[in-house]
Amino acid sequence: MVKLSEEQLMIQHMVREFARRVVAAGAAERDRTKQFPAQVLRQMGELGLLGMMVPTELGGSGSDAVGYVSALSEIAYACAATAVVMSVQNSIVCESLLRFGTPAQQERFLMPLAQGKTIGAFAMTEPEAGSDPVSQSTTAVRDGDFYILEGTKRFITSGKNAGIVLVTAKTDESKKHRGISVFIVPKKTAGFKVGAPEEKLGLRASDTTDLIFEGCRVPAAQRLGAEGQGFEIAMQGLDSGRIGIAAQSVGVAQAALDAAVKYTRQRTQFGQSISKFQGLRWMVADMAVEVAAARQLMLAAAVAKDQGENYTLQAAMAKLFASEMVNRVTGQAIQLHGGYGYTQEYPVERYYRDARVFTIYEGTSEIQRVVISNHIFKDKRNP
Repeated sequence: MVKLSEEQLMIQHMVREFARRVVAAGAAERDRTKQFPAQVLRQMGELGLLGMMVPTELGGSGSDAVGYVSALSEIAYACAATAVVMSVQNSIVCESLLRFGTPAQQERFLMPLAQGKTIGAFAMTEPEAGSDPVSQSTTAVRDGDFYILEGTKRFITSGKNAGIVLVTAKTDESKKHRGISVFIVPKKTAGFKVGAPEEKLGLRASDTTDLIFEGCRVPAAQRLGAEGQGFEIAMQGLDSGRIGIAAQSVGVAQAALDAAVKYTRQRTQFGQSISKFQGLRWMVADMAVEVAAARQLMLAAAVAKDQGENYTLQAAMAKLFASEMVNRVTGQAIQLHGGYGYTQEYPVERYYRDARVFTIYEGTSEIQRVVISNHIFKDKRNP
């Protein structure tokens, strides 16, 4: 069983207090109005929550992965839409720049991201390329000291509000996945347009948009990593991001469980609290077991990452189990609320909507099963 250190517990408690006092306060209203949590994110940046795993000398908090996912879970408990922005910022954008960026790129782009002065986005998915990134059609053609980007990215988290976007594009189609590169594209770059926000089931305060590149000239100095290294950058970012999805799932599931316990204690039927009925108590017990199991998978993946191990398998397992778990738990929370759970008077309705996408983005459940089974059948210990 993974246990948090004193420092990690201190981070968790600090973020928990902030999340429940500040982040949760406007979560329902932001969901209703689709208002991006800009002010909350500014406060999170001041607390060091938007560059947690970035070293302090580069503007971050210098936290480890265990401390980060513990904090992310607390933000998700309060507001899943805010948590997804935090997750993309930390797990994919900042980490990719930290691992593959030049010192100049880190100073110019990573530091303001880690300090929370700007929001980042990662653009890989396209209208005809989701789970299969090799099928993407966005291109980057070299033109002297520039690359010219052409193409459209779809379902990009924070696409409207991000100031810096990491964009994947084909630089050599003949090399397939080895012909993909990544580019750092600031929002004000000529030829870069933002599409209309999507109308979504959940995570409504987090914008999701198309990003359109038409003759977008990006300096070669803003290519991240070597030409053709984009697939590697994306896959490493997604490994980290998948632990983040597990953390979001754990946070939302814990919120749903706590809400269900509170409601069943207060609700009376047949002359007693419905929490006294064995059938409902067993439902709550099963929910609690699932949340605890997902939390341990999440922490185990984070520990593997902190120890410098290859954690692709652990991240896929954590993401798969936790994302499917939160859909079951939020559904049961609504069931325990009865008809009230279906109304916006109680937060479990929002938890249920927010949770639905967790089995889809940053690798569907089906893709996670592919990743997991590939590791199992490649393992020589399995005869």
